[in-house]
Amino acid sequence: MRVLRAGDTALLVEADDLATAHRLNTALRDEPIPGVVDVVVGEQTVLVILDPSADLDLLAARLPRLRLPESAGGDTEPVEIPVVYDGADLDEVADDTGLSREEVVHRHAAAEYTVAYLGFSPGFGYLTGLDPRLHVARRASPRTSVPAGSVAIAGPYAAVYPSRSPGGWRLLGRTGLRLWDVTRDPPSLLRPGTRVRFVPEGSS
Repeated sequence: MRVLRAGDTALLVEADDLATAHRLNTALRDEPIPGVVDVVVGEQTVLVILDPSADLDLLAARLPRLRLPESAGGDTEPVEIPVVYDGADLDEVADDTGLSREEVVHRHAAAEYTVAYLGFSPGFGYLTGLDPRLHVARRASPRTSVPAGSVAIAGPYAAVYPSRSPGGWRLLGRTGLRLWDVTRDPPSLLRPGTRVRFVPEGSS
């Protein structure tokens, strides 16, 4: 991995791959280093935000020597997200992929996902592991408002909208599970490295 300065109070770690980025994130969160204020995982990068009084050079030298866990998820069970597959774009995804509506649902629910990173809005996890047959482009015209709990796909990712927001992802269904709750500690149900499964509840 390579460690670069990112301004006066942060270091950007370029990891070898996404799994290494997740393992570094887990190491920094499970055993906090004095001077580290926050950790933000990207796609193969980890931004380490520091206290202004921290010694950047000292921490930059220490990060590559950290002992990383074998995996970010450990032996924890996947987070199960119940889904009613009645999304507005389900038929369109079936047409685009040449699959039946039932096969789209089966392939989406059969996969096991991993949270690559969080972004776009609080608690919005970009999930890897989507069946390649379901890799479809975003909508040409994004919706101005997507309801919270909408289960969606776009490109190689799956996701759940944690709050009402604009969005152009293809909607397959919905869940009543709250992915972002400010009264919960931590507020986000998902974190980088978390494994996820979608469990069909039925459709209408």
